[in-house]
Amino acid sequence: MAHPNRRDLGLLVLRVGTGAVLAAHGTQKLFGWFGGGGIEGTAGAMSAMGFHPPRESAIAAGLGEAGGGVLLALGLATPAAGAAAAGAMAGAVSVHAPAGFFAQAGGYEYPAFLGFTAAAIGITGAGRYSLDHATCHVLDRPWVVATAFLGSAIAAAAVVGRRAQGRAAAAADAGADAGADAGADAGEPDDH
Repeated sequence: MAHPNRRDLGLLVLRVGTGAVLAAHGTQKLFGWFGGGGIEGTAGAMSAMGFHPPRESAIAAGLGEAGGGVLLALGLATPAAGAAAAGAMAGAVSVHAPAGFFAQAGGYEYPAFLGFTAAAIGITGAGRYSLDHATCHVLDRPWVVATAFLGSAIAAAAVVGRRAQGRAAAAADAGADAGADAGADAGEPDDH
């Protein structure tokens, strides 16, 4: 068994590293930092990926990543932080899943890894070197863990479900437009 100080130090390193990566990704979406698109650019991308409403989806993804990442790094409200980040990564996995697993092909390997890591930290707890420990675990109770992960799972399912509905509606609109164009082309006189 690992020495308690080493275990807590390991959790600190894992929390800060994972939290920093998540926060950086979230601030790209929210503020356009680190070469990101900000809310408007992210909303445009969300719309193209089938997330509706796109602006609200961009804000939710950015807050899940940035907020969850900062809270993970601080070790504050760790179950909620882990759940929020894992939920945001579930949305990212849904985007990358058609490309398969591996990141070099555009797959979901990286967001899945971040999501599983955030979830594991949320379930395990932040360790001794955290704000949760300093505040006597006020925001790190068993009911918080259950509530946070249940809420995040419901929210992620709703977002991914709305994305699927949005994509189906867009496909139906595209099919109707193509049919209308084909009908218009058939009715036009030939100029030749």
